[in-house]
Amino acid sequence: MKILIVGGAGYIGTVLIEELLKFDYEVDVVDLCWFGNHLPSGCRLIKRDAMDLVKNDLIGYDQVIFLAGLSNDPMAELSGPHNFIHNTAIPTHIAILAKEAGVKRFIFASSASVYGFTNNEIYNEESIPLTAFPYGMSKLQTERGIFQIADKNFSVVAMRKGTVCGYSPRMRFDLVVNTMFKTAILTKKITINNPALQRPILSIRDAVRAYVFTIRSPYSVSGIFNFISENTNLKELGETVQHIVTKELDIDVELEIFNKPDLRSYQISAAKAEMVLGYIPTFFIKDIVYELVSHRNEFGDFSDQNYYNIEIFKKTYEDWRNRS
Repeated sequence: MKILIVGGAGYIGTVLIEELLKFDYEVDVVDLCWFGNHLPSGCRLIKRDAMDLVKNDLIGYDQVIFLAGLSNDPMAELSGPHNFIHNTAIPTHIAILAKEAGVKRFIFASSASVYGFTNNEIYNEESIPLTAFPYGMSKLQTERGIFQIADKNFSVVAMRKGTVCGYSPRMRFDLVVNTMFKTAILTKKITINNPALQRPILSIRDAVRAYVFTIRSPYSVSGIFNFISENTNLKELGETVQHIVTKELDIDVELEIFNKPDLRSYQISAAKAEMVLGYIPTFFIKDIVYELVSHRNEFGDFSDQNYYNIEIFKKTYEDWRNRS
């Protein structure tokens, strides 16, 4: 099988590609490598802007995975136009090109943030998304666009992932579990702005498994799928990180709790992914934290800007503004 991953040199793609190569898939990556190149040697890197792809670039691939775009709320809020260009216009355009090129499946990296606020209910794929924030809105708009072109010859899958956390060679410390781990070490404190907020957490290892299950599913499979490892609230999450860091690294960590309002609180079910794809989570929050502990000596300077997507995007955004 030949797979093209747009945005494959990022946090998830770097781990995913290493796994895909074990199946002897031929994997090519389109990426400008904003955050460096940590890709395994077995894949081919095409340094190119996703916006410049044309139909001929996609001919010969069996599946196209779109992992590119702005990756969180801070990036989306920094530049509204860039958010909707990179998270909606470009992936929708590439899906159209993929179908025209004879690609069999297009996989879109969506997000559970489309649900916005679930009011203590656990939402499934049939629940009505309630997001009122640009990042979630951009993901939702892409879903609605790409499913317009799905048919019996062109499988389309939108993967609504919980917040992905854990270790990657292209490491990030702007994801909730990773951030708590970092601050526990640096400041001996974990700050929780709203302990009751619900979050679906997805281990990066489960995220990779989710992509593999999706890729290997029959081409008759299309649709939206939720993927999580575990639902939790921020207080429980902080307590888990606190306990493991204290135990494993001998750091006395304090929880600092506030009650700041936030309308981004959601829980999701992955029952459909289990039923259709056979996906069952294997790695949970405690496993994520233990994984981070095991890689502690690799992280070096936690202030390295490459660990924070918003910092790299700010530079790119300023360059764009200066050219305008």
